Amino acid sequence: MPGRSKGYVLAEADVLDGTLGFEVLEVGEESVRGRVPVTDRIKQVHGLVHGGAYAALAEMLASEATVRAVWEDGSIAFGTAHEVKFLRQITEGTVHAEGRRIHRSRQMWVWDVDMTDDHGRLCASSRVTIAVRPRRD
Repeated sequence: MPGRSKGYVLAEADVLDGTLGFEVLEVGEESVRGRVPVTDRIKQVHGLVHGGAYAALAEMLASEATVRAVWEDGSIAFGTAHEVKFLRQITEGTVHAEGRRIHRSRQMWVWDVDMTDDHGRLCASSRVTIAVRPRRD
């Protein structure tokens, strides 16, 4: 896995994370933080951040943190289940995401990811299950 520094932007234009402008601010085995600026690209027709943008941000962060933790052991990680609860609308500013690992086993990690607006108000809450499997290099 290529090394990535703190605060990097996933800029690959041909993948979802880069297309939407997701940023990873901090990655660890127990926590992860990221954000995405609110632009028309992540809004739905009524001007609100699209529910899929929250889901994609949460899953990307949980996957990224898990992959970074298991890569050196010869494993890969990918999302297998995801539940998002939408609590408050965001129409401008930045979606801030903070995740914490709540379970870790040899084959599965589970993360809770809370997403807030610029005022720190909880807007969406997500639980993401990440499968860990051997890499086929």
